Amino acid sequence: MPETDSSHYRELDRTDRAILAELERDGRISNAELATRVGIAESTCHKRVRALVASGAIVGFHAEVDPAALGLHIEALISVRLQAHARGDLRRFQRDLEKLPATRRVYFLAGDRDFLVHVAVRDAQALRELVADTISVREEVAGTTTNLIFDHAPRHHEAR
Repeated sequence: MPETDSSHYRELDRTDRAILAELERDGRISNAELATRVGIAESTCHKRVRALVASGAIVGFHAEVDPAALGLHIEALISVRLQAHARGDLRRFQRDLEKLPATRRVYFLAGDRDFLVHVAVRDAQALRELVADTISVREEVAGTTTNLIFDHAPRHHEAR
């Protein structure tokens, strides 16, 4: 499972939090614009961003691609419950889910389900094959529930 212990992060001050908030809103913002919005010098801003990356507070920069642009017209959330005896190797199972070409995100959960998998596929047949022929047939899987995603709101105030 991914580390969730935040004790390795350096103490974030108001400026660091402002930088993180701006980058969450718009990951493509230039250093100059980020420095202006936060109210610090460009060189200071650059150093702080590098330090936030080094500390793990910033885990990456990426482009979020609309799956439909890739011909993946159906998105779904698949919740997976494992057999009690299979819970000993959760990391391996999570890695296996992450390796599936349709997988966009995998969440390890507390509660009556063990994982929530966000997937994108080309059509209903591909979704059926993924759930029925790839995930549900695994011996460690006790059950799955699939929910189609009709639409979703953008994170925060994404730049569009």
